[in-house]
Amino acid sequence: MTRPHIDYYFWLNSDWAYLGADRLDALARRMDVEIRHKPVDLPDVYARTGGVLLGQRAPERQHYRVTELKRWCRKLGIDVNPTPRYMCPNADLASRIVIAADLEHVPVLELYKAILRAEWCDERDISSADTLHDIVRAQGLDADRLIARAQQDDIEQRYRRYTDEAVAAGVFGSPSYVFEGELFWGQDRLDMLEEAIARRMAS
Repeated sequence: MTRPHIDYYFWLNSDWAYLGADRLDALARRMDVEIRHKPVDLPDVYARTGGVLLGQRAPERQHYRVTELKRWCRKLGIDVNPTPRYMCPNADLASRIVIAADLEHVPVLELYKAILRAEWCDERDISSADTLHDIVRAQGLDADRLIARAQQDDIEQRYRRYTDEAVAAGVFGSPSYVFEGELFWGQDRLDMLEEAIARRMAS
């Protein structure tokens, strides 16, 4: 019997993915399901699904995002800066690094959390190759080798394929979780995702 899995589509600039990371991992362990980590190019997803980048949204929407983020930070006991110095820079290299690590069977939870934490907590520019090198090395990984691997054509092709898969699955934001064809958008839907998995296990 094939082990059930969650297709996890997320952006390496997503503050909400950072807030949900540990709870998703705990859910998967609790329910004995696999997480298939699939970083995506969210600006491309937005362009194809009618999304609007944060800086282009109406002031009212931007204000409410900050309010909601602060609420969730209080609820979860996690601190992030809603408006960091380097907010939502190009995340392509960061995404490809996570993909490369995953293909080498490196557990990627702590790696992608470290990249997100660098942006949302530590005021670091995750579009910088030097910054990413330091982050990867701090995780005890061979940063030179992994970054070189991340720049190979097959990794770029996989990154684009994950983005295409996300759009085909109905994804329009990050984080998104797809379980047996059912889409759950946002870390505030993790309870509902778990309920869907429980129903499947009981059937």
